[in-house]
Amino acid sequence: MDDLVKSSEKWEPFERPLFDNPKTRDLSRVGVVDIGSNSVRLVVFDGAARSPAYFFNEKVMCALGAGLAETGKLNPDGRLRALSALRRFCTIAKGIGLPTLTAVATAAVREASDGAEFIAQVQSETGLKIHVIDGPEEARLAAQGVLLGWPGSYGLVCDIGGGSMELAEIANGQVGQSVTSPLGPLKLINVQGGKKGRKAVIAETLDHLRAQMGPQSDRLFLVGGSWRAFARIDMHRRGYPLHVMHEYQMTPRDVKATVRYIDTCDLETLRQTISISQSRLALVPIAAEILKGLLKRFKPHDIAVSSYGIREGLLYEQMPQAMRNRDPLIESCHFAERKDARLPGFGMRLHKFISPLFSKLPDRRARLVRAACLLHDVSWRAHPDFRAEVCFEYATRANLGGLSHEERIFLGLALLHRYRNSREGTRFEELLTLLDQAGQKQAEILGKAMRLGAMLWADPDDETAQLDWSAKTKTLSLRLTAEASPLFGEVAEARLRSLASSLNAKLRTDMRLT
Repeated sequence: MDDLVKSSEKWEPFERPLFDNPKTRDLSRVGVVDIGSNSVRLVVFDGAARSPAYFFNEKVMCALGAGLAETGKLNPDGRLRALSALRRFCTIAKGIGLPTLTAVATAAVREASDGAEFIAQVQSETGLKIHVIDGPEEARLAAQGVLLGWPGSYGLVCDIGGGSMELAEIANGQVGQSVTSPLGPLKLINVQGGKKGRKAVIAETLDHLRAQMGPQSDRLFLVGGSWRAFARIDMHRRGYPLHVMHEYQMTPRDVKATVRYIDTCDLETLRQTISISQSRLALVPIAAEILKGLLKRFKPHDIAVSSYGIREGLLYEQMPQAMRNRDPLIESCHFAERKDARLPGFGMRLHKFISPLFSKLPDRRARLVRAACLLHDVSWRAHPDFRAEVCFEYATRANLGGLSHEERIFLGLALLHRYRNSREGTRFEELLTLLDQAGQKQAEILGKAMRLGAMLWADPDDETAQLDWSAKTKTLSLRLTAEASPLFGEVAEARLRSLASSLNAKLRTDMRLT
């Protein structure tokens, strides 16, 4: 399959990637339209189906649900904006050759008295068929989106839109019970009784949800634009250095502090500082009230933001179980290697070479070692002076699923050391505070081991080099075949010595080229 991998070779501890399998190739590009109460969005997924890239991602703030509680109808201006956006999206889909678009509508369209009329108008003018989903189905799809990015996750998924809020349990890769509620910020803006009346509605509804869902003390996953806006404010308040929303984590104490911060801030100044749209920021104080109430009733041990939701849940719905079971990080790294590396398949050979240094790692860290080997060469086109920075940026900013922020820094630092010995003087030093000293040292060793191993193969079909490492005696040695001895020149020797220095190891001075 890959240039350097024969069909007879085993893929352990890797699995043969599924993105080029005929049964899954139809998922290589999938278009989804999400018609919400506040926004209308088109996402086109592309690439490794288990962990897809966002080939196209565009959102239009339409506020279809604005005023719905008072009039019972869709916002007229919002209808015009949504129809214009959907015309554009259908034209784009046709232009890039998408065979179909999957379109879903949520709370505003399903509750409005003119919702069916709007659906008919859209189909008449664009040919797009819209599927209206009910609240529990919306909750289930949002939870599946979380599972796309966090396989095997457990906890409570909370998806907030403009006109509703859904809850769903996830455990062991499955979605459990799910419920819906009218706690959408757009719906609560003009509730009778002002702020006091809104608090009463929120409290009563959350009490009812708590009775329905029962005790929930695991992780709370937040899905939806209002939650992401809240998290951006939390990042700003904390001075958090990595501005990546997916898998951003907060404690209940963080949330309460940010709720107080929002209450005391001038919202317009805050909006300009962190670049949140005016229409979105107007809903954040209401979302903050809801979140505070959720914490009080469900008492999660921590809170994590998911950038994946209904749209990703629709993609997950189309996946065969064999694909769902895969690690999204490893699948996406296989895809990146196949697409961008000079020698696709070499990452597996490199992993075998360095594995003696990492034989007793826990699974979570071992998968990062595999990912780093697959990605070690995907930035080769960058200018040599900037490859280390490009690698770090790729790992920390790219759309890679199944990575905590700490793991992003570990992977980025390992790839940085693939191209340079020292991390001092880079513009990433502030980000390294998210990774403890032991993790930084391990990432350095991984990077330097890859830096050495990348030099030591001439014939891809032969095992020309082998590292030996004794943790007990702190001894590192390298063995090469006689045919490969010319590869061990001054640069390779310097890299071996740099690796030994990072390991605080002795080099075997009687190393033989056999």
